[in-house]
Amino acid sequence: MTRGRLFLVPNTLDFGMPGQEVDLREVLPDAVLARAASITHWAAENAKTTRAFLKRVGAIHPLAVPLQEQHIEELPRPPKGRGPAAGAATASSSEEKLWLALLEPAMSGHDIGLISEAGMPAVADPGAKLVAAAHAAKVQVVPLTGPSSLLMALAASGLNGQSFAFVGYLPLDAAERTARIKALESFSAREQQTQLMIETPYRNGALLQALLAALRPGALLSVSCGLSLKDAWTHTATVEQWRQAPKPLPDKVPAVFAILGGR
Repeated sequence: MTRGRLFLVPNTLDFGMPGQEVDLREVLPDAVLARAASITHWAAENAKTTRAFLKRVGAIHPLAVPLQEQHIEELPRPPKGRGPAAGAATASSSEEKLWLALLEPAMSGHDIGLISEAGMPAVADPGAKLVAAAHAAKVQVVPLTGPSSLLMALAASGLNGQSFAFVGYLPLDAAERTARIKALESFSAREQQTQLMIETPYRNGALLQALLAALRPGALLSVSCGLSLKDAWTHTATVEQWRQAPKPLPDKVPAVFAILGGR
């Protein structure tokens, strides 16, 4: 029996912002929407938001089966925590069984769609473990084109796009966070590597203030807020310029932060 494929289906970046939903056709190619409409088995970060996504897709391309008949399985929840290990693609043997179980439809010949709550699945997303499991099980992985807030922010920042790293969330403890920021800035200055990070939206302002307090005046700081939404913006300036002309951040809109240390 021919195995199904694992399609990495991108989602929009308007998750959790009622009234700011974008037209799917403005951010996703029609071929991606058609492919999403054809899939009946899903591995999802959140079943509710996946149904909402499919409802929007169905208004453009008829779904292969009604929304109520879609097979949607949620991904195992990643361990809570901050730092490089959180959400990593490695898994224990017991965890591997859970991820392999999600691939059972593919073993029976069904294509599976992997979808995140927002943006590209498996990028800064627990779905990376399912992709790793698919490779181990010799299930073909097919990434589809769509928005990635990290790459969009990097492109819009004007910072070094030839060398960059995503460092995820910074520590919540103030002293640990300051130490982490200073370490990232030193590495960035030495290697001229852009450092990208994110925060839960209601902590955006706190992270911005921590960055402005810890970074040296000549470091470059870029913030991209609400990417792909109607009022999206990106602002890049030195830390000194940010301090002289502060720019407030909304507490309900996702943002991506990028720094580049000065030489």
